Amino acid sequence: MDNYDFKVLYDLKDKEVMKVAEDSLNPKLDRVQEIIEYAREAGLKIIGIANCITFNKEAEHLEKILLASGFAVNKVNCKYGRVPFDDLVSGYKGISCNPAGQANYLEEKGTELNIMMGLCLGHDMIFNSKSKAPVTPLIVKDRKLQHHTLEKLL
Repeated sequence: MDNYDFKVLYDLKDKEVMKVAEDSLNPKLDRVQEIIEYAREAGLKIIGIANCITFNKEAEHLEKILLASGFAVNKVNCKYGRVPFDDLVSGYKGISCNPAGQANYLEEKGTELNIMMGLCLGHDMIFNSKSKAPVTPLIVKDRKLQHHTLEKLL
């Protein structure tokens, strides 16, 4: 593996993402501001937010920040479509989360970058795989550590 040409793993789109990320890098910025600077550097206009319903308030606050920064924003929570869980997995009750529906909704809205906020483990994987726009996480759900997963590793 030492002689492997890793360059072949990256297409032009990947290289552009890496270039824009490097060009917008500023260690003095918090994560939200870093996302804003990345989007500006990339010339993006429409940002999506896919959030868990437990983060509705935070998603609304993020939406206001992004709107004030000049972006169009489309936001969708995990209960979008109110899909009965039993329709997806037999024997389960309640309303299912709908990460594929969230990705589809944001694709229909033409988002160019999607921000993921607190989707459950597994649901985040589905959202990432179904999203046509690049996805960046802002909050990772960790119920036990109140969404401060890094504390487990310190």
